[in-house]
Amino acid sequence: MNVLFIGGTGNISTACTQLALSRGYSVALLNRSKHDSLPGTEQLTADISDRASVQAALGRRHWDAVVDFIAFTVEDIEQRIALFRGKVGQYIFLSSASAYQKPVTKIPITESTPLVNPFWEYSRNKIACEERLLGALRAEAFPAVIIRPSLTYGDAIVPLAVNSWWKSFTVVDRMRRGAPVIVPGDGLTLWTITHNSDFAKGLVGLLGQDRAIGHAFQITSDEALTWNEFYLATAQAAGVAQPKLVHIASDFITTCLPDTLGSLLGDKSYTAIFDNSKIRSFVPDFQATTRFREGIARTISWFDADPSRRVIDDEANASWDKLINAYERGLQAARRDFGL
Repeated sequence: MNVLFIGGTGNISTACTQLALSRGYSVALLNRSKHDSLPGTEQLTADISDRASVQAALGRRHWDAVVDFIAFTVEDIEQRIALFRGKVGQYIFLSSASAYQKPVTKIPITESTPLVNPFWEYSRNKIACEERLLGALRAEAFPAVIIRPSLTYGDAIVPLAVNSWWKSFTVVDRMRRGAPVIVPGDGLTLWTITHNSDFAKGLVGLLGQDRAIGHAFQITSDEALTWNEFYLATAQAAGVAQPKLVHIASDFITTCLPDTLGSLLGDKSYTAIFDNSKIRSFVPDFQATTRFREGIARTISWFDADPSRRVIDDEANASWDKLINAYERGLQAARRDFGL
């Protein structure tokens, strides 16, 4: 099978690339840097936003499947439709489970859960992308498939609710220093976090399946833990027996740190348990086998293997300290007001 991954070297896409290669697929990666190639892949170097550059890199080639990990807006989708019209058997778009209705009104979440997110522009853009692709499917049989991953991590990501995403060791460093770590709400909200190696089984299993065209699939773990359990498992993997967890209401967090609005009220503040029946009906051998305690131990080991990987987000640290101080001042004032 002849497959093109647009991106292919990120958190989710690297695992998909590696699995596709292990199954004998011919995999080409389209990205901006020659240094981003992976062994066994064909490297196509171009900036996806530069139409002339991309057309020169792709030529007249036809692909059995194109998997797009880096389309975020309708403008991106319009470009992809124009680029691959008549040149692809299956176009797979990575959307997001954050597009599902917030607040969640029914559990478990299925592919038919409404797509409505008033809190996060990122999610609304993904919804618009899905709608445009389905319009292209109806109007011109453009072979779109939609994938909705939820929070997915691998070796280089510590996937906690309040963290610095690209400098995600920051929260582990706080745990090890004995600094307080923020948990949204009371920490009892059930959530689902998926290891990238498990996600890859579902996505790669769909490659080349004509019957998948026009369908949307969520691909997640079946393990649901509370945020408290996720934080405690992370601390245990990091060798911290008693982390200092500070529980702060999500609306307080987002009021003080507006940049967290989408991620929290648009996603992680609500129970997220997913029904994976549909992906199993198309990929019968799909099974998420990496439990969080095992996956996060691998992640911490990856960071500990090389000190240069343990990058700290000083700006995030300062914001969290300021937030915690504001919260604790509020508690003190409340105790005084109520004579406690």
